[in-house]
Amino acid sequence: MKASLISHDRLRKADPGLAITAVSWFGEYGPYRNYQATDSVCRSLAGLVKLVGPVEGPPVLPRDGQIGVMGGLTAFIPSLAGLYGYAHGARRFAVNNLEAMLHISEFDTGLALEAGFTRPRAGINRFGRGYPSGAFQTRHGWLGVTVVTPAQWTAFCTLLDMPELADDPKYNTTIARFHHADELKAIITPALLTRTAQHWFEKGIELRLPLAIVPDMQELLEQEVHRSRGAFGPVTIGDASFEGPVLPQHLTRAKPKPNGRAPLAGADDNAALPARKRAATRAATPQDALPLKGLRIIDLTMGWAGPTATRQMGDLGADVIKVESCQYPDWFRGTDTRPPYHEERTYEKTYWFQMNNRNKRGITLDLTSAAGLALLKRLMKDADAVIDNYAADVMPRLGLGVDEILKINPRLVVVTMPAFGMTGKWSGVRAYGSTLEQASGLPSVTGGPDDPPVMLHAALGDPVGGLNAAAALLLGFMHQRHTGEGQHIDLSQVECMLPMVAPSILEQSATGKTSPRIGNRHPRYVPNGCFPTLGIDQWITLAVRTDDEWRALCGVMRRSDLADDAALASVDGRRAHEDRIEVAIRQWLADVRPDIAMVTLQQAGIPAGIAKLPQDLASDPHLLKTGHWQPSDRPFMGPHLLPSVAYREGDNEWPYAITNLAPTLGQHNHEVLRDVLGLSNAEIAELERNEVIGTSATLPKPKKKKTDGRTAGAAG
Repeated sequence: MKASLISHDRLRKADPGLAITAVSWFGEYGPYRNYQATDSVCRSLAGLVKLVGPVEGPPVLPRDGQIGVMGGLTAFIPSLAGLYGYAHGARRFAVNNLEAMLHISEFDTGLALEAGFTRPRAGINRFGRGYPSGAFQTRHGWLGVTVVTPAQWTAFCTLLDMPELADDPKYNTTIARFHHADELKAIITPALLTRTAQHWFEKGIELRLPLAIVPDMQELLEQEVHRSRGAFGPVTIGDASFEGPVLPQHLTRAKPKPNGRAPLAGADDNAALPARKRAATRAATPQDALPLKGLRIIDLTMGWAGPTATRQMGDLGADVIKVESCQYPDWFRGTDTRPPYHEERTYEKTYWFQMNNRNKRGITLDLTSAAGLALLKRLMKDADAVIDNYAADVMPRLGLGVDEILKINPRLVVVTMPAFGMTGKWSGVRAYGSTLEQASGLPSVTGGPDDPPVMLHAALGDPVGGLNAAAALLLGFMHQRHTGEGQHIDLSQVECMLPMVAPSILEQSATGKTSPRIGNRHPRYVPNGCFPTLGIDQWITLAVRTDDEWRALCGVMRRSDLADDAALASVDGRRAHEDRIEVAIRQWLADVRPDIAMVTLQQAGIPAGIAKLPQDLASDPHLLKTGHWQPSDRPFMGPHLLPSVAYREGDNEWPYAITNLAPTLGQHNHEVLRDVLGLSNAEIAELERNEVIGTSATLPKPKKKKTDGRTAGAAG
């Protein structure tokens, strides 16, 4: 059947109530819309390659499969939201993988826009602005370490029984440790080799350190923490059976199927579809409300992962009420509490907070006070959902465990998202996004055969966890609508990462081993890699998927001798001569600018993309043309750019406009307390006098026990 016969226009004209989602590499508009792509090419253009790898290069290309997860989650969210809001009409969404991947790189983009530059590639497992970070060898196994705060550094020194390091001026600040990383590594490595990764990890739980065992695929499949939660389930295809990760959304009242049988091609050709009646009867119009309008979410999240989840909901029309306190604002506002932090309101000026908290209302409540806690409970009483990303023990210490919250309002969708979920002996693990990546086993299959487990330097776990939590909220809302019931969704952010390494998990389960790491080469595409071009630290990623693309590459390089070489005509032949081919590519690119190389290769039908830095994304011609960056002007911040959603509705080239900028601290106190809870002006004034609410950050009150809720923040 010709594609024109089943175009979206024809489908929608024939059936206006039909919802449609289209997924593509780069979207339907803009300079890249017809570009050829592979996972690595798309990652390179998204700013997710150039910062990873040795200082001298080349940047590291991870295995395929991650873009499918990010693109799929990004498509699922507006699609299910559209089905939930069917009363506002059926919608067509066009989702693109490039902008889906920008969920991951936007933290570094925010840092670059704020600082005016992107940090350099510091080497394998050297990421962020501090140290120690990355994977360290132990007596048995690898240990993932991410030390950021002063308290964590002191605890890490305690862990190693080296208290003298804690106050050493060469190491007692974040930047000092970064600059003395080689010296520090020489001290840390022998100490860690005296015990196993399991030993250090379990001691780290006691000290509230963000550590992780970095498993290989066999170890990952055997870990009791995942076995006890049912994180893996059997998959059957024909006569073959093996295990793979299940959906990480642990809905207590609407449990997903634990994998099952995958059909062979054509197995259901003759199967009749069950009859059903579609809910939507018309197409949505520009005058219709956004699909989640009418839903209210109480957002108790901080950092990156949780706010990413609620940002998706706010973008689609939900009323998101973000709850902070003046004593403990969202730590993504910054953690430097020296005098300028308060006097100059530095906490209103951090770029990444603006990105994650648009389209929300913000209030402050001192939850260590009886009045603040009572107001939070009143907000929960009439809300539709509550979400937090604290460690498992934090909310119960406030008297707000899941059971207590559901007693307040049995209709609530309650989403929790600790690193390893709410159950098991690892439920108290503190984690950053980097910790989640380490614990998923992904570093063990990234890099070359002689490398240690290689981190991807992007705090990957945060955006992955955030998108999974957004999906969880929507699944909960659908169940809530159909049954009137609320429920607890127990999200383990490490389990959210398992689909990112699913191909290796499946391979290990099916064959008992995992393929050797092959660096930037590819199991199917030859040649494939990230190659230097004209300029200082300029790189381009390219891939040859077919024999025709190989001949096209030879034509671009003006190498008829290679095109005529029968030994290189097939993929097997090219693999046998891959070193020779890569030399030819480097020779050609030595005098070619990366932008010219990309355009020339793409015109020849060859997947290619510049390895961009996060700072380059703000001036990327495709992202500018398609409206990804929206100019904004906010108090304290001034003019700045904010990223758009990764989808377009209908036939629009432009994304949804950002209607509300990230709230200043306590910006909507009066509005929410008055209009939602019905408090009088006098009652609100009394709360202000008692410092239950406020609009300025203050030093924490003395003699109050601080709850460390940094469960999934960025390791930057």
